[in-house]
Amino acid sequence: MKDQIIETVAALFGGADERDWAKVKNSLAENIELDYSSMTGSPASIVAREGIITAWRGFLPGFDKTHHQLADFYVMQNGTIAHVHYYGKADHFIGEELWTVEGTYDTELIETDGKWIITKHKLNLIKQDGNMDLPALAAARVSKQG
Repeated sequence: MKDQIIETVAALFGGADERDWAKVKNSLAENIELDYSSMTGSPASIVAREGIITAWRGFLPGFDKTHHQLADFYVMQNGTIAHVHYYGKADHFIGEELWTVEGTYDTELIETDGKWIITKHKLNLIKQDGNMDLPALAAARVSKQG
């Protein structure tokens, strides 16, 4: 059971790196409580899964590549609800330039019809490194493609 839970979390990040939006969609509930407040300063909010995919589609392809590394999973399961705490490092590349985000995550999943899906996703930012201009550059690159 814990393996299925971790696989779902890994699919979210793997789908983002692969730009496989169906994989991302399959890992998420219809609505997710998304909390990146430790990085953005914006409060947590309920976001439709399609909204997350649209936002990531409008940002991540602006990087030449991204690579998420996840480690140290701690899974607490109570029936059909699971809480997962883990470490994550995300490298975002444009040419030789790099922007890295490191932190821990707290992700909640529920089991429905034998499948685990993410209902809450929170980043606890530890640090950002590298070229801090890359996020804006990536977004601009995507808008030029559109």
